[in-house]
Amino acid sequence: MNRKHEAEFVDFVNGASPRLLTSAWMLSGDPHVAEELVQEALARVYVSWRRARLDNPVGYARRVLVNLNTDRWRKGRREVLTGDVPERRSGALPGPGDRVDLGLDLIRALETLPRRERECVVLRHYFDVSEKEAAATLGVSVGTVKSSTSRGLAALRVALNEGEPTHV
Repeated sequence: MNRKHEAEFVDFVNGASPRLLTSAWMLSGDPHVAEELVQEALARVYVSWRRARLDNPVGYARRVLVNLNTDRWRKGRREVLTGDVPERRSGALPGPGDRVDLGLDLIRALETLPRRERECVVLRHYFDVSEKEAAATLGVSVGTVKSSTSRGLAALRVALNEGEPTHV
């Protein structure tokens, strides 16, 4: 990569990293996993920078990030579940009765959504992409994005209002 392209990539990383990190956290629910996802996504964008910079580098990075999270989710499904509940670690998400801010409440509520609904809600309402762009990013139909987003938002409303349905 020549110096000009490297400088463009550095500018891209500085501008896009905070938003990618927040969305990775929303998708994964784990700040450490989010950091790893963003690092891996940026490494893959770097390798393809010559092509990615020409069209929409943020969209390209977003797609890589979502795909990496999906791959991580699929691999994680092979874990063996046990009846033992792990102890709360320092720095982990708060437990029942702990005072939290709305940001953590939202992350915890997002964790309860199925993967597809969570991805659609994050893409549509955090990244503010159109239904068509979200569908292209996820490799699904626009109708799937619409229905998954609707179900996800309804579940979030209930979760964030502690089970009290809201009127829209």
